[in-house]
Amino acid sequence: MSVILTLNAGSSSIKFGVHETGDEPPLLTSGQVENLGPLARLTVAGAAAQEIGPADHTVALQAILSAVAPVLEGRKVAGVGHRIVHGGKTFGDPVELTAEVIDQLRALEPLAPLHQPHNLAAVDAARVAFPEALQLGCFDTAFHRGHPFVNDAFALPRRFYDQGVRRYGFHGLSYDYITSCLKRDWPELAKGRVVVAHLGNGASMCAIRDGHSVGSTMGFSALDGLPMGTRCGQLDPGVLLYLMGQGMGADEIERILYHDSGLKGLSEISHDMRTLLASDDPRAAEAVDYYVFRIRRELGAMAAVLGGLDGVVFCGGIGEHAAPIRARVIEGMEFLGLGLDAEANAANATRIGTGPVEVLVIPTDEERVIARAVSRALG
Repeated sequence: MSVILTLNAGSSSIKFGVHETGDEPPLLTSGQVENLGPLARLTVAGAAAQEIGPADHTVALQAILSAVAPVLEGRKVAGVGHRIVHGGKTFGDPVELTAEVIDQLRALEPLAPLHQPHNLAAVDAARVAFPEALQLGCFDTAFHRGHPFVNDAFALPRRFYDQGVRRYGFHGLSYDYITSCLKRDWPELAKGRVVVAHLGNGASMCAIRDGHSVGSTMGFSALDGLPMGTRCGQLDPGVLLYLMGQGMGADEIERILYHDSGLKGLSEISHDMRTLLASDDPRAAEAVDYYVFRIRRELGAMAAVLGGLDGVVFCGGIGEHAAPIRARVIEGMEFLGLGLDAEANAANATRIGTGPVEVLVIPTDEERVIARAVSRALG
């Protein structure tokens, strides 16, 4: 029997799954290494978390391969599917990760420095561990390809757009999974106007009409739009000119925008929403206030892009588990047809709305989308 391994390397975690092949690949086991840094821990489904101490992405991958070895015993890994954050203007559909393709993807690392290098490190490790397996890249930008020009372009000289300076959007694998759930369980809603809020350490929102992306809060890089765990979100480009004028170089500015901003920068406490919600420090409250304000602002913008709303879906670690955030986002949004069932929301139920617009909580599964793509590629 052959199996599929999926690797989803993010900025602070690596999720993995082992699937059998098939049209809807059955999951054999899954887990993740989270809190990458000095106190990383490995969790495998059905087992207690294991502290693995200091770990970067390379160490984490070694721990994952050791953890799945018992499941793989006697089974051939026919394919390894990888989440690749940035496909640029060249890559959309899943593609075999040949040496030539990998070189092209490395050239995109400056556009996603928190993710692309780690995504490709996972590819390198998997090619060594499973040299005969198909290595398939699935792109977070793919779901947004085909945006209307006005949602793709920046008001810069046209030559930059032709060179690829445009809005790509991200979290596409998550949005792909959510739309597949809507088609299966909420077919009429799937044909309508839906805003999906993927809220986690990375965060974005997507306007979806009839299953297709027509607008996204993220743009050229994974910095734009909503504030995130350590990333700034939308920023006046004049701020960058000012920082440069103060003598800051590109490396220092990159560190601030990607690693020291967002919830972490505003609170000066933590990037973790759980920590901030539990804190009585006024800086934590202000960081959460800003986070909620930006989500509400973008929700209104996405509704305008769609010309109305038929549904809102929350997903991602915060979207799926932080009931207080969902409540504050929906509160006062009756003018958009949104209402909240407080009891259902507190229970993290699937259906938490009371107004004419559906409000849903759907756990996302990017690894499932990757496994499907690998299974199709294997035939």
